[in-house]
Amino acid sequence: NNGIRPSPCRPSAPSSSLSRWEVIETEELRRSRWRSIRVLYLTMFLSSVGFSIVIMSIWPYLQKIDASADAGFLGWVIAAFSLGQMVASPLFGLWSNHRPRKEPLVVSISISVAANCLYAYVHAPPSHNKFYMLAARGLVGFGAGNVAVVRSYISGATSLQERTGSMASTSACQALGFILGPAIQTCFSFVGEEGVTWAAVGLQLNMYTAPVLLAALLGLLNILVVVALLREHRVDDLGRLCKSVNVGAGNDRDAPGPVDHVAVVATNVLFFVILFVFALFETIVTPLTMDMYAWTRERAVFYNGLILAALGVESVAVFLGVKVLSRRTGERAVLLGGLLLVLAGFFILLPWGHRLPAVQWEDLRNGSAPTGPPGERAGAGSPRDGREATGCPAAQAWCLYTPVVHLAQYLTADALVGLGYPACNVMAYTLYSKILGPSPQGVYMGWLTASGSGARVLGPVFVSQVYTGLGPRWAFGSVCGLLLLTLALLAAVHPRLVAFSLRRRTA
Repeated sequence: NNGIRPSPCRPSAPSSSLSRWEVIETEELRRSRWRSIRVLYLTMFLSSVGFSIVIMSIWPYLQKIDASADAGFLGWVIAAFSLGQMVASPLFGLWSNHRPRKEPLVVSISISVAANCLYAYVHAPPSHNKFYMLAARGLVGFGAGNVAVVRSYISGATSLQERTGSMASTSACQALGFILGPAIQTCFSFVGEEGVTWAAVGLQLNMYTAPVLLAALLGLLNILVVVALLREHRVDDLGRLCKSVNVGAGNDRDAPGPVDHVAVVATNVLFFVILFVFALFETIVTPLTMDMYAWTRERAVFYNGLILAALGVESVAVFLGVKVLSRRTGERAVLLGGLLLVLAGFFILLPWGHRLPAVQWEDLRNGSAPTGPPGERAGAGSPRDGREATGCPAAQAWCLYTPVVHLAQYLTADALVGLGYPACNVMAYTLYSKILGPSPQGVYMGWLTASGSGARVLGPVFVSQVYTGLGPRWAFGSVCGLLLLTLALLAAVHPRLVAFSLRRRTA
């Protein structure tokens, strides 16, 4: 169809439906339609990888390039991605309503490529380096605003029977990218902090910059795939192809009744909490392990990358398992189980006992003194010139009296959150798609994107501020309280979280 987007082709009457819709889809057209959908699965995955491929190294890289940056600023750097995405999503969505979807997709991916290149050079300016990093991550997020374009395309290119599985697969690709990105980062930890310098272009190729350059390369390949393979397709709820072509037409479909907006709002809230909690978890793991176990920046990136790589394998098994499990128990039961697993993970992270974390020897040299019996402290470091300061900074007052989070606690919590998050993510999208039914999903998916982006803005900021000022007890205890309220909400709206067609039959 030469890149021209078909109109929604809403039949004005049953007698006109055959003149507007193809009754039979040829095998060639079916292959083209699903090839295009899979191209967008890839786009979602790579967009998520672009976010998470540096998530484990942002904090040590930020410390390396700008000594004035603290854990509070780290929250803003990580939140900048989602803030950019939240601003860009409606803009790209509006663009895609009036032009072929290739255009906003190519432009958005190009912005992400340029932003990743900027991130690789944030060490170069003589001052204010942390603000350059903030800008780079915000632009990467702005480029990721094509999520609304992707979801509206998939909504329009699938029948009602296909849509739930397609939305679940899209969600799985997105979540898998968030989880596997740090595993790719781990592969570059062997390059080291110094790496090699390419003087001709002023580039330091090290464990911090190599991952984003790989993300930029993958973005260029993604552009080529979109241009070469993406075609515009439109089907109705029964899977019949649209024959007429009209760029700029709306994307509404005839709906046989109103959508349950209480269920829609509740699902948006549930999705917000799911993304909020996981964004918070991703943000805090590196500072937490550096504080609790006196890991260096390099060790923190390497070990946490390995842990999240294992979680990536775990999540793949979850994605495969929940589709089977949901057929037996229903999506609502799987969502409930996922939330309970995440709650258990954060509850386990609460500090207990008498052993205290090591205090950075750099802070001790400057006059701070730890409290508590030395034998019950997890080995405070001694001053050694030329070595990186490790341990819990004495500037964080809670380091002097809060018990250490044991490594076994941390690993157990990782495993539980790794089980619960992907199950929640997939089931939230699946329920949302079924609740909407044949109603126009472009605007609704924009709301869901905005709620997820808002969660990724607030989660890192919240946890970095609370963790820095009050410590892990308040940070993780607050998350447990939020999850309990979320479970109460799920119980209250449980009867309404049903498929549109089922609600219509029982109304």
